[in-house]
Amino acid sequence: MKEITPREVEKLLEEGKKLNIIDVREVDEVAAGKIPSAVNIPLGFIELRMDELNKDTEYIMVCRSGGRSGRAAQLLESEGFQVVNMTGGMLAWEGKVE
Repeated sequence: MKEITPREVEKLLEEGKKLNIIDVREVDEVAAGKIPSAVNIPLGFIELRMDELNKDTEYIMVCRSGGRSGRAAQLLESEGFQVVNMTGGMLAWEGKVE
């Protein structure tokens, strides 16, 4: 599984790169703050909502600490999606939140 650090994600966003970020935390966790532009699909709904994703697009998976996003990344990768797990999750995120 490919990985990326929170700092690398922040740098790409600062450079104006269009990233496809999926936050797999629960709705109430995301309400406390998420990376701008991140889409919330709670881990329990990833399998049900795979049809909303494009296999030609790379997705960066995010959660609180990196565990749930890792599980989501493994699941999506096994289905042929291009995914990268953000290590450390939102606990390690120092960038802007919305």
